[in-house]
Amino acid sequence: MQDARELLEALVGFPTVSRDSNLALIEFIEDYLGEHGVPFERIESDDGSKANLLARIGPEVAGGVVLSGHTDVVPVDGQPWTTDPFTLIDKGDGRLYGRGTCDMKGFIACALAQVPTWIEEELQTPIYLAFSYDEEVGCLGAPRLIERLMTNHPRPGAVIVGEPTLMEPVVAHKGSTNFRTRVTGRAAHSSQIDQGVSAIHVAARLVTRIEDIMADLKREGRIDNAFNVAHSSLHVGKIQGGTAINITARECEFDWEIRHLPQDSAEELRQRVDDYARELETEMQKRAPETGINTEALSRTVPALADRDNAEALCLCRGLLCRELLRHAPMDAKKPGAVAYATEAGQFQGAGLPSIICGPGSIAQAHQPDEYLEITQLEAGVDFMRSLGRRLGA
Repeated sequence: MQDARELLEALVGFPTVSRDSNLALIEFIEDYLGEHGVPFERIESDDGSKANLLARIGPEVAGGVVLSGHTDVVPVDGQPWTTDPFTLIDKGDGRLYGRGTCDMKGFIACALAQVPTWIEEELQTPIYLAFSYDEEVGCLGAPRLIERLMTNHPRPGAVIVGEPTLMEPVVAHKGSTNFRTRVTGRAAHSSQIDQGVSAIHVAARLVTRIEDIMADLKREGRIDNAFNVAHSSLHVGKIQGGTAINITARECEFDWEIRHLPQDSAEELRQRVDDYARELETEMQKRAPETGINTEALSRTVPALADRDNAEALCLCRGLLCRELLRHAPMDAKKPGAVAYATEAGQFQGAGLPSIICGPGSIAQAHQPDEYLEITQLEAGVDFMRSLGRRLGA
């Protein structure tokens, strides 16, 4: 427990906001693994400013367990923190404060703390540490990490992604795609409004249609009650346009997202938006041929995690959890959950690996000012890792 806490303190001290490099943290972990003779490999981003880290403890045989965590954190800009976000703080209230404590450096610390013990236990099946970059901005680093894992190593048997779930297994999550739509109109004096085409007015109609598509999905019965938002969601989060109150806007731009259920298709939902955009564009171009609507994806789709092919991974996870530390009802009596946020688990599943999510901390604290991890959750995470070594050991 003390080792995990000290490691968490060190990890929080690296300000690995996604816009910045994570290499200092990666070097710290590499030095730590090197001290214990653990083989590892660095998988760098195209520009070399960031890196994934893949390490193996135990024999190079099939059937291993992958512990997956991301090293980046979200910004603290503008948030009313009462402590230094990049210093681990214990206020004596049973919580450890700092950016990334629950999302998700706590999980990484729990895993690293057990490395010396795993080495001594002479594992019969390997444990892989798979630490990625840029998860918070679209799960950008994980695909090349997964490719290296599948190319250079025997096929693992299970993946546990340690996002904060209060150490309760999660078997499904939504997928996510971000978009930017630009509407180009024709500027005119607002007193001569018929001479112009307002990009803002057109964008408003399209934004309203994006929201209406969610109502259509519910009417069509495309519902999964395992999720607290039981349908795929479409949301516009940012919009800007226009130059003056008395000019019909030539330009308007808005950013939006699709968070789709595992059984839905992000491409099909985007096509519904595009179909209406083409209708609006036809109307616009009758008045001004130079006008138009263009939508681009800001990131690759983060695939959803479907509840399938995970029985062994789920059984393993449940068998490792300490009920006393968690203070929850017996998990064997509870249906495993689903979450609305996206993770790298869907990417591992897309590579054919049985994947679930389970990690210390609550998603309610993630991305928040004064983010914290309960000490009991850190203890539960340590116990989980200790049990994993015993399960896979001689």
